[in-house]
Amino acid sequence: MKQIVGAAAVAVLLAGPALAQSVGEKTGINALIGVSPSTADFVTQAGISDLFEIESSRLAAERSDEPTKAYARQMIADHEKTTSEMKAMIQGGKVQATAPTALDSTHQARLDSLKALQGDAFTKQYHADQVTAHKNAVDLFQRYAQGGDNAELKAWASKTQPALEHHLKMAQDLDK
Repeated sequence: MKQIVGAAAVAVLLAGPALAQSVGEKTGINALIGVSPSTADFVTQAGISDLFEIESSRLAAERSDEPTKAYARQMIADHEKTTSEMKAMIQGGKVQATAPTALDSTHQARLDSLKALQGDAFTKQYHADQVTAHKNAVDLFQRYAQGGDNAELKAWASKTQPALEHHLKMAQDLDK
C-alpha cells in the first residue's frame, strides 16, 4: 500500500508542471511557478500586451508631458512592429495559434480607467501601467524563450526580450 501511495505522489509531482501549463496563462499560476506558457497562451498574452501598449500609448501621446509623449511614440512603433512580426509567423504557418484582435476584460478595464483620467493623474497612471505591463511582458517572454514548444516563436521571444527589458527600464525612469 505504501508503494502505491508513494508512486501516486511521485506521479502527481511529475505531472504538476504539465498540468500547470494547461491551466491558462491568464490565471497567473504559470508565472508564479515559472512554467512556460503554451504557444496559444503565449500568442494570446503577447498580443494582448501589444494591443494594450499601443492603445494606452496613443492616449499618452495626446495627453501627457513631452518626455512621456516621446516614450509613448516609441511604444507605439515598437509594439506595432512586434505585433506584425508575430502575425507574420502565424500567417506563414510557422506558428499554429490565433492572434487576439481585442483586449481581454482586464486590460480593457485598465484602458477604460486610463481614459477617464486627465493631467498629472493620467500621466502617473500611464507610467505605473507601463511598468506593470513591461514587467509582465518580460516575464512572459523570458519563460517562453526558455521553455516554449515552438522553435521559431521561442527564438523570436528570446530576440524580443531585451527590447522589452529596455522598455521597462525606460518606464521606470519616467517615474523618477
